[in-house]
Amino acid sequence: MTEESPNSGMSIGRSLLYLTVICALLVFFWRYYQENVSEYTSVPVEMQINYVPADFTFDMDEDNALAILANPHRYRREFNELIYDFNMALLYHVARRMDLADSTMVLLEPEYKKHHPYLKQLYFNDFIQIQDTSANLYESWYNNESGGATAVLNEVASKYSCFLVNHVIMGLIKSTDGKINVKGQRVNTPCGIAMTEALRPMIKRLQDRAAIIDFSRSKGLMEEKVERLIAELATVEIRDKKAINKRMQTKIWGYAVSSSDVEISAISLLKAGFKLDQFFDLKLNSKRKRIEITLPEPVILSHEVYPKIDKLDIGWLREVKEVDFNQNFNALRAEFRRDALNDNVLETSKREAKELMSLLFTPLISSQYKGYKIEVRFKRMRKMQDDLSSDDEGRRTENVRLQKEEVPF
Repeated sequence: MTEESPNSGMSIGRSLLYLTVICALLVFFWRYYQENVSEYTSVPVEMQINYVPADFTFDMDEDNALAILANPHRYRREFNELIYDFNMALLYHVARRMDLADSTMVLLEPEYKKHHPYLKQLYFNDFIQIQDTSANLYESWYNNESGGATAVLNEVASKYSCFLVNHVIMGLIKSTDGKINVKGQRVNTPCGIAMTEALRPMIKRLQDRAAIIDFSRSKGLMEEKVERLIAELATVEIRDKKAINKRMQTKIWGYAVSSSDVEISAISLLKAGFKLDQFFDLKLNSKRKRIEITLPEPVILSHEVYPKIDKLDIGWLREVKEVDFNQNFNALRAEFRRDALNDNVLETSKREAKELMSLLFTPLISSQYKGYKIEVRFKRMRKMQDDLSSDDEGRRTENVRLQKEEVPF
């Protein structure tokens, strides 16, 4: 009969302890793994999205859309409707691609209406801030009026499309921590579908039509001579000079084999002031002892740019086309105007106008109306500045709403 060693019992106990610890760790890691990969292995039905093919459909009149984008102030209501219609078309396309249930589809429009009031304002504010709305004539001459407006719309819509999808569609889908399991054909994120399959085709349609309209309009400027009476008061003149350098390379298999250098400089003469034929009013207020002079909001009255080619070095394989020069000229012109607006040239016009009105009318007032003072006001017109655009005169005389902004002298 053999006697069992004490060390043998301790070894068995230690083994059982190790085995218990290992089993506990295995159970812990198994539960942790199940919780973190459940979206791939055991996805609830409400989190599963099956992408199906669908074509983006948006009933848009390109000519009307471009007219609205060219004059967003004048067509503010139509601008809001254009944004509403496009956003709804975008949402419906993403929903069809995700094969959402009919019960969810009917909730898209009510859900979007919750966001449209502030979204339309964001679209409009960003669009106006980016677009050069006071240069219709110059943009037409450089074949870029409608094309520029389309580019601005693309920039603004790209900024908010993903936000729109995430807050409307994803808000209607039941998910865990925003995670969904997707499968099917042409798989992409909802945001990616909105950008590539909805926004991009719409912008392409507008760009194609804008190229035709801009070209036709610029040609029409050369064929027509317009004469009309004007009454303008220029109060600020800005002279500036800028230059631009551009290098264009021709590459073969990724290697540059030829290049062309173009250097263009230009001087700018910009005048800002008031179109008195739009509005001018002078009233005598005996109760307040004021001479009230009301002027329209200041605008850029004229902008003359004189370009000069300082360097033209054309490579042996590179052809410089007219469009290259036009793009450079237009870039310089736009930069001149941008600098002037950033320097608050319109506010300076207001300040100078008040001083000028005082200089002109003070001698008359002091001799005829003792104790009276001059008060200059500015009336803001919701109508966009026509800036000698090619719109017909019938459209220019349509009724506009006026909003008064008083600026005491």
